[in-house]
Amino acid sequence: MRDIDDLKKEFENFDIKDTGCTDGSCDSDEGAMDDLKDYPSYTDALYAKLTTPHISGIYISRWDIKYIALDAGESMAIHPRKRMFELLMKYATTKDTMQKVLDSLEKHMREKMDTYQEFIDSFPASADIFQDKINKAEKTISLFPLIIKEYFED
Repeated sequence: MRDIDDLKKEFENFDIKDTGCTDGSCDSDEGAMDDLKDYPSYTDALYAKLTTPHISGIYISRWDIKYIALDAGESMAIHPRKRMFELLMKYATTKDTMQKVLDSLEKHMREKMDTYQEFIDSFPASADIFQDKINKAEKTISLFPLIIKEYFED
């Protein structure tokens, strides 16, 4: 196991090349949050927007979904990640329950963002990578009111 000082040196010496694509200019990032209606179903749209790290900035594991559901008031067993997300959306069929899910998801994302900020503070050379993730997560969180509006107020 490597020493923490070696890891710190690696982060300090880390150099982002132009091919790093950390500024959101990659082809896969274009239009990533633009229109939730382009998907065949509401669940597919939300799964693509909320659980895809290159879009949302945060990886959401099966255990994360389990804890998000629990925090929102729903208990669920561990299944494949997509199935768990589908079950979470079946729970969130009303405006109130969806708001609880989104509040729980925001809380979870902010905890991950705090961890990213700790990396930035401890290893300044990693700022380009982790700041990009924080920016994407903030952009995703700003989408939450739109989700409520599009699916429950039209």
